Amino acid sequence: MQYRRFGKTNLQLSVFSLGTMRCLSSAEVASRTLAQAVDLGVNHIETAQGYGHSEVYLNQGLRDLPQEAPLHITTKLPPTPDAATMQRGIDTSLQRLGVDYIDNLALHGVNTPEHLAWVQQPDGCMAAIRAAVEAGKVGFVGFSTHAPLEVILAAINTDLFDFVNLHYYYFWQRNEAAIAFAAEKDMGVFIISPADKGGQLYTPPETLKQLCAPFSPLQLNYRFLLRDRRITTLSVGAAKPEELHEPLSYGDDVDPLSEQEQATFQRLEAQAETKLSRDRCRQCYQCLPCPETINIPEVLRLRNLAVAYDMSDFGQYRYRMFENAGHWFWGRKGSRCTDCGDCLPRCPENLDIPALLRDTHKKLNGSPRRRLWG
Repeated sequence: MQYRRFGKTNLQLSVFSLGTMRCLSSAEVASRTLAQAVDLGVNHIETAQGYGHSEVYLNQGLRDLPQEAPLHITTKLPPTPDAATMQRGIDTSLQRLGVDYIDNLALHGVNTPEHLAWVQQPDGCMAAIRAAVEAGKVGFVGFSTHAPLEVILAAINTDLFDFVNLHYYYFWQRNEAAIAFAAEKDMGVFIISPADKGGQLYTPPETLKQLCAPFSPLQLNYRFLLRDRRITTLSVGAAKPEELHEPLSYGDDVDPLSEQEQATFQRLEAQAETKLSRDRCRQCYQCLPCPETINIPEVLRLRNLAVAYDMSDFGQYRYRMFENAGHWFWGRKGSRCTDCGDCLPRCPENLDIPALLRDTHKKLNGSPRRRLWG
């Protein structure tokens, strides 16, 4: 396992971190999963007060570890407009974890301009966090985010944070500018859910497997991320110990891309060009805002993946979350298009966006899904 400096915190974190959102079945399973992760070299655990019993289960797992096991803990609390709520939240998390100090506290879901405004209020949640840092309860402060890029950049620019947890993968590179800005600010960068939100790459379609051979799609995505020295660590959201072995086997594979890997990524790009042709959305985001608040780029990205790589299961999984996940996954479905034409003159590819939105809805709509811990 390789270790990297987590930005200005100066913590040396393993390039894979154990995310505990899925460690919800029992304290026993969570404890075994934690022990296996530590045994394989993981020294950073990420949890949240919102992850069901995760903090409580982690408490048991921590007590079962050898005393000498080096471990850094990040927990997360939602942003609030008042300090008192945050103060109570910090004390609750410490009590649930069974510790009197945590290395990292992240605001969980700075997803909207309103959330960011709360953070910047003099008497808001950051006042309580600063007090917790001064009292020796918290080491460093960051934020996790599912926000539009503009909100993420604004949050980084406040200079209030030591690290950021965000989405960024081979199949979704919109946040590259945030990665670059965070690196400029010497912030630690933690990538959220690269296997699941990155494309459900643990169960890839046959087309994608063939295009990626001799590598697995999961391996290629990890290589895309780990070769980037601006990124500190990647989340592995294992639900049981057995799910750790394949991801963590890549923990030493951090060198620049080989010629064969580069050729594989070029093959994936060529496939997208061929299969999508003139209907390919290139994710410029010029089509926003939409009067019907359709997240046009994301809808069409999911169509891109379904058409180019047969990633329809992943597309359905994400598409069904529109209108069901609030600020965690904003936007309405493509069926909400009214053919107003507002987006058409702004599209540099001259795409027939209304027709593509309807086609995506036809391909990917189905029963809505809840977020795992919502």
